[in-house]
Amino acid sequence: MKAQKCLLHSSPRAQPQPQPRWLSAALPRSSSPVHPRRRPRRHYGSHSTPRYKPLEVLDDASIPAFRERCFIPERPMILPRQSFRDIPAYDRWFYRSPTEPNIARLDTEYLAQHGADALVPLELTQAQAAESKDSGTEESQDTDTDTETETFRTFHAPLSLFLQWIREAEAEAEPAQKQTQSVRLYLAQCHALDLPRHLRTDLPTPSVVADAGRGDVYDTNLWIGFPPTYTPLHRDPNPNLFVQLAGRKVVRLLAPWEGMRVFARVRGELGRSGGPEAAAFRGEEMMRGRERALLEGVVWGGGMDVNSGEEGAEGFEAELGAGDGVFIPRGWWHSIKGVGQSVTASVNWWFR
Repeated sequence: MKAQKCLLHSSPRAQPQPQPRWLSAALPRSSSPVHPRRRPRRHYGSHSTPRYKPLEVLDDASIPAFRERCFIPERPMILPRQSFRDIPAYDRWFYRSPTEPNIARLDTEYLAQHGADALVPLELTQAQAAESKDSGTEESQDTDTDTETETFRTFHAPLSLFLQWIREAEAEAEPAQKQTQSVRLYLAQCHALDLPRHLRTDLPTPSVVADAGRGDVYDTNLWIGFPPTYTPLHRDPNPNLFVQLAGRKVVRLLAPWEGMRVFARVRGELGRSGGPEAAAFRGEEMMRGRERALLEGVVWGGGMDVNSGEEGAEGFEAELGAGDGVFIPRGWWHSIKGVGQSVTASVNWWFR
């Protein structure tokens, strides 16, 4: 079955579509507020974004080569391209375009057959349009009078809910529809152990994870969504093998000392501590608030000047297509964006 291209359109002026009734009914009722996330208007230094070099691709897929060149020296690297196409989920979970390998559709019938009732973690982002109240200011004359506002929350729901949203998102993204996605769901950091056994067997541990080190696998996580998807700048306490199953993602990495400097500058801008204790792996708070906006601006462009006259930070960039994988050593800071025109899906293993 030929995969259909899903064209996405996002605009701060787009009028939000009503939240689907089935999604409203499925959301758990909670006393905790939904947090609005406004993209602030800022004027910072023009040379604020770190410089990124293409990440090197390992030319040998053997375990000894990975161990000696990546794992032991804690050096990030893209593994040989398309090394992970033999993961069963790569073929079983997706319909792929015969001409464009990074264009795919999720096989929702297969996943529903084997895991419709599984409870999975979802991130809900809903765009809203809000008119600016300072349209007469000098700053507003350089920007749109409408300011994009997003609400964000996390919740658990049956996998069937996410699959229904995917089907509707695909229909809305078809050229004949051309509707803006005002409601987005992202299946993020879903523990493989929470999936039914049949789906877990589609995600076996790669040999580089099982054999390069001690063989300790701390966690396996699944990530599925429609671009744009986003994971803020953070660092992990364990080595990470990140594999792309479908679509495309871009990973930007900063060495431990470079990432710490960026993090400390942003926290200082907010009047908060930027020490190592504050940089420990964090959860939902990374996805909302001004800190998130500032970090995104620094890492991906258009943000504050973190260099303060010093030589700019240098990082690495890895663009992953379906079947590709990247090794992220412990302590290396990284931020990830899903890009392209169709579903993007990834799986990662934290190990030692």
